[in-house]
Amino acid sequence: MRVITVEGGRRLRGELTVQGAKNSVLPILAAAVLSGGVCVIENCPPLEDVEASAAILRHLGCRVSREGETLTVDSSTLSGWEIPDALMRRMRSSVIFLGAILGRCGRAELSYPGGCELGPRPIDIHLAALRALGARIDECGGRLQCQGGLLGTEIVLPLPSVGATENAMLAACGARGVTVISNAAREPEIVDLQGFLRAMGAAVRGAGSATVIVEGGRPLHGCRHRCIGDRIAAATYLSAAAAAGGDVVLRGVDYRHVSTVTTVLRQAGCCVSCDEACIRLQSRGVLRGVSPIRTSPYPGFPTDAQAVVMAALLRSHGTTMFVENMFQSRYRHVGELLRMGADIRSEGRVAVLCGVPRLSGAAVRCTDLRGGAALVVAGLQADGITQVEEIRHIKRGYGDLTGDLARLGAAIQETER
Repeated sequence: MRVITVEGGRRLRGELTVQGAKNSVLPILAAAVLSGGVCVIENCPPLEDVEASAAILRHLGCRVSREGETLTVDSSTLSGWEIPDALMRRMRSSVIFLGAILGRCGRAELSYPGGCELGPRPIDIHLAALRALGARIDECGGRLQCQGGLLGTEIVLPLPSVGATENAMLAACGARGVTVISNAAREPEIVDLQGFLRAMGAAVRGAGSATVIVEGGRPLHGCRHRCIGDRIAAATYLSAAAAAGGDVVLRGVDYRHVSTVTTVLRQAGCCVSCDEACIRLQSRGVLRGVSPIRTSPYPGFPTDAQAVVMAALLRSHGTTMFVENMFQSRYRHVGELLRMGADIRSEGRVAVLCGVPRLSGAAVRCTDLRGGAALVVAGLQADGITQVEEIRHIKRGYGDLTGDLARLGAAIQETER
């Protein structure tokens, strides 16, 4: 079993280039199905979820190769429209292939996806959007059997779901006519997907606003595209430096994409400066409690950053309240943080953190991707040794969390136990 061992008490100093955005790479890989040609996708980190997407593409008959941080996908050899259960269960976002396959092939068959257990994340919104485009979807025995002729239409999402917005955009590229997606998600990764689709020849506009318009039926082709930097990985490294203290510079990520996180860290007592080239955070490692943190869709505070910012504030002076508005089971890391001496009380969607003077290293277990990263952030500021188990969750979203932190001066390593 692989574990991450952290010895707390080291200040972090230095520079990092942030990996490509997991939540951009995955829908872009699915979108490559639509091209019917060769797509060269740069800045793809070596993540478990990226490898799971590549496995799905290969199963569908595409050729996929990697050279460093660049993935090449040739979908001209696409030969199937069905994804087996074993591949679907490897990650939650595998459902994004539904819209792409349906848009390219006019039919698709797959099962319900797997991934982190963060409470109910029904794909009903995805299916309703595709049905609005004319897809016929039968649900039987945990499998989805989908068929279209897809026609452009107006889709009004009941909430700004990122995945449903992406699925609707991909399917709409293969539909005849114009599709208007209202109440669309506004995340930067949606804008990045739009950029990729445009590079393939699609007519898509409005990403980043609440209305996305797709003119379907355009002939598509291969392209080259570079994915944006990962704002959640950036938030993790900023939280780590805030907690441990030090002076860290991050490159390769748009500072505007993490503005809600940097605002919280400034309020906690960090000095944060940003420009087009980098984000710099300086911290004495002595933080204070902040105003209530409420997660919400972009441009609000990201749910994926909640756990790592909570970990950064464990030794703060004062009290901080967290309100989790996105998922029902996003405080599973709290029980593990309590083992290290944290003072957190959670009930339902609310968690109240009271800062403590010190934390103690302990054996802890990853509960999910971001919760696992939070345990590492806690370990950086704890007395003694922290051992983080079940790190497969962390590898789903971080290319080299251990190596990156070690390069900043952390006493951290990944070993076999």
